[in-house]
Amino acid sequence: TTVVMLVGPTGVGKTTTLAKIAADYALNKKKKVGFITADTYRIAAVEQLKTYAEILGIPLTVIYSPQEAKAAIEGHMDKDLVLIDTAGRSCKNKEQLEELNELIKQAEPDEIYLLVSANTSLSDCKLIYKTYNFLKDYKIIITKVDESETLGIALNLRNISGKSLSYMTTGQSVPDDIEQADMGQIAKKLLGSIN
Repeated sequence: TTVVMLVGPTGVGKTTTLAKIAADYALNKKKKVGFITADTYRIAAVEQLKTYAEILGIPLTVIYSPQEAKAAIEGHMDKDLVLIDTAGRSCKNKEQLEELNELIKQAEPDEIYLLVSANTSLSDCKLIYKTYNFLKDYKIIITKVDESETLGIALNLRNISGKSLSYMTTGQSVPDDIEQADMGQIAKKLLGSIN
């Protein structure tokens, strides 16, 4: 069982991205997938994931504290992939970030993905990187590429963090609007936008 956690600031599209990854694994790769959500802060967050879970036929476990993470994961050990959704965290709220850090310690995920919106400014990008520097290892997902004129944030974040880009989301459609990040393509688009 591979345990994957999605983290990032508020409003970057973690829940929708989680559903896209789940749909790809469940429908296209024929893998058994389980959902865990720790996002009990945002109104209707659990309902949103429940809807995706019902459509995709994926079991969902809701946890209300980091201490519940291990038992929730154990309940999904018959799955190939367990995806953990987390609440969006303000870069300025230390208490929320400490709770996220505790959730990571309890869940011990195999992979962590930090999600950042394509329309994030360079200064905010640096703040996000600094805020999430407690993460030992992670990959980056750039979301909302369809809502931005440029992909410079992808290169900026990669250079600032030294971490690899894994996916980019290009719209709201589940499961279609997600693709693997290709640095060559991103560079071509950026160079093309200069002319």
